[in-house]
Amino acid sequence: MKTLVESAVDKSNARVEEKLDDFGTPKIMVVGVGGAGCNTVNRLANMGAPGSQLVAVNTDKQHLAIINDELTKILIGKSVTRGLGAGGYPEMGAKAAEVSRGALEEVLSGVDMLFLSAGMGGGTGTGAAPIIAEIAKDQGAIVIAMVTYPFALERARILKAEDGINVLRKVTDTVVVIDNNRLVELVPNLPMQDAFKVADEVVARTVRGITETITQPSLINLDYADVRSIMSSKGLSVIAVGESKSVDKVNEVVEDTLNNALLDVDIGGANGCLIHITGGAELTLGEANAIGEMLTERVDPKASVIWGARVDPTFENKIEVITIFTGVNSPYIHGDGSVTHQSQKVPQRGELRLGYI
Repeated sequence: MKTLVESAVDKSNARVEEKLDDFGTPKIMVVGVGGAGCNTVNRLANMGAPGSQLVAVNTDKQHLAIINDELTKILIGKSVTRGLGAGGYPEMGAKAAEVSRGALEEVLSGVDMLFLSAGMGGGTGTGAAPIIAEIAKDQGAIVIAMVTYPFALERARILKAEDGINVLRKVTDTVVVIDNNRLVELVPNLPMQDAFKVADEVVARTVRGITETITQPSLINLDYADVRSIMSSKGLSVIAVGESKSVDKVNEVVEDTLNNALLDVDIGGANGCLIHITGGAELTLGEANAIGEMLTERVDPKASVIWGARVDPTFENKIEVITIFTGVNSPYIHGDGSVTHQSQKVPQRGELRLGYI
């Protein structure tokens, strides 16, 4: 039976490769905008990101200089900012993007799926990201924005972030929000410099996982058309992540995932769910299926669900689950597209157990 299964997997992978050769792969691009966004794509470049093109966009020439040279780098608004940054002003970031619209249109040409990473609350990310999203949408791409929300103490940045998220929701297919305040809850004992890396790592692993299971042979491949459909929710989305190495890792990774949503939301009302599972060579189809079933029990029965699974030889006796719930509701980011400041503390749910740092 083992030989039969191995043969089936080999043949399945061969069929995937043949299909990709015959019809071509979707062009997937990840664009980091501003300091936070560029840090994320830089981390993704260091991890390796087969199947996607990485682009760093900034108004700060010095920051671009420290980004991996394998990335495409675009310094926008040179005539406006002189390469010195947007000074925390979103309107300056937007103007810089408009000035460099031609260069942005060129690099985004032919893109099928765009992951847009930015920190909300600053100048370049908040101001330029919506312009880049709009350009990509006009060219026919599906646009998934993955943005961070400021810490509660950053009051001036919060107001800018709220405006930025509202604008992004109008020009993207979905906005995935990672709340830095949840990171404080989930990894309270990490040194500050490491805590900031967690959001980068979550976004990087999510993007890498999705792109690899679309473009590379996997245990269970994600279909590009299905991903496009489920991400076209025109709403708010949240990432939930979990990991387990225990004997009861299937149950534990599900519980860990549900407890580690990076935005305070009600997932019960989600209209879509994308599940990505990574495990070692010992990962079975039964385990992957059980994880998917347990996670989807918590969402609307009518929700669209897609899932993919891949084997990573470095994941010995470990399972990692990354789930994106789409069309969710948040206490401070409403379904009508308006954003109000989160006034209540998110309940403590236990530390995030991820080997990201």
